[in-house]
Formats: sequence, C-alpha cells, structure tokens
Amino acid sequence: MTDIRAASELRKKYTHFRILVIGRANAGKTTILKRVCNTTEDPCFYDEENNALLEPTLEVINTLLLLALVNKQQFLFEQRGHHDINHPFIFEGNSKFIFHDSPGFEAGDKRQLEEVQAFIEKRAKATNPRDQLHAIWSLWTVIFQLTINFVVQVLFHT
Repeated sequence: MTDIRAASELRKKYTHFRILVIGRANAGKTTILKRVCNTTEDPCFYDEENNALLEPTLEVINTLLLLALVNKQQFLFEQRGHHDINHPFIFEGNSKFIFHDSPGFEAGDKRQLEEVQAFIEKRAKATNPRDQLHAIWSLWTVIFQLTINFVVQVLFHT
C-alpha cells in the first residue's frame, strides 16, 4: 500500500482529531488554540450528545455579574478553574479538531484530577475512532512545575 493510499484510508477512519487540553485556568489556552486553528472566532461548545450549547444571553451575563458583585469572594472561588471536560468545543472554521478543556488543577480540588482520569479512561476504552482521545496537550508555566509533576505522576502512573 502506498503512503498516499494509507493516508487516505486513515482520513476515512479518523474524520477528526480529539485533543484534551490540560493546563491552568485562564492561562490563555483558548488563545493558543485559536492560533493553532488559524482563526479569530470563538469556539462552539457541545454537550455530551453533540448538541450545540447556546451562547450566554445578555440576561445570563447580567445575572453572573450581579452575583459577582453581591458575593464576589464566593463566586470567584466557585468559578476558578471550572470547566466541563465532557463538553467538547470546536472552531467552526477548523472542525477537524475537537478539543476538551480540563479543569484547572491549581484550584487544589482532588475531584478535578479524578474527573480528568475518568475522562481519559473512558476515551481510552472507546472502540469507535470518533469517541477516542487522540492526544493530550498540556500547557504549563514554570511556576507550576510541582503541580505538573504531581499531575503527570497520577495521570500516567509514573
């Protein structure tokens, strides 16, 4: 089989590339992904059944801002590092890449690490290429080296 033919067969089997992005919350992961996908658009998020999730309305945004003003400390604590790893997102202009954003580990919540482990295990057991995880991309700054070492040890049992 020629290289071109083999590549064509792989493209038929793997219609997209699913990537788990791990890193600190608000570290600019989406900005980097926009550059990788050569786009300026905001990502489109989906639920577990691949239904598009609606963008927040002005009413939702105003409610969140009001909550932040009324109880800033608690609101910010609850929101810090919160991402739903099971809600994939894509950039419409480059939909061959499907991304999953991990929770931010710097929040110190063991449940976040367990959530990532469960996600990786579920995707590792998937037999359909559409459901498989094809890559894990970790984006870290040097300041979080100890956290990185711990996360790598736990996730990959090293």
